[in-house]
Amino acid sequence: MGTPMKQSQADILSRLYDMKQKQLAQALQQGHSLRCQVLEAEAEAIFNALKSAR
Repeated sequence: MGTPMKQSQADILSRLYDMKQKQLAQALQQGHSLRCQVLEAEAEAIFNALKSAR
């Protein structure tokens, strides 16, 4: 019964990762280097969680 929960978690993490990538692209366009570093770290953490959820 863990599979539907993992799939749901993976779906949520995937959406979060997509949103974080959009935020990162926007920050890059605006030239906010510190914000970019934070967003990159957050995206990496989400990506790692997504890998372990699958």
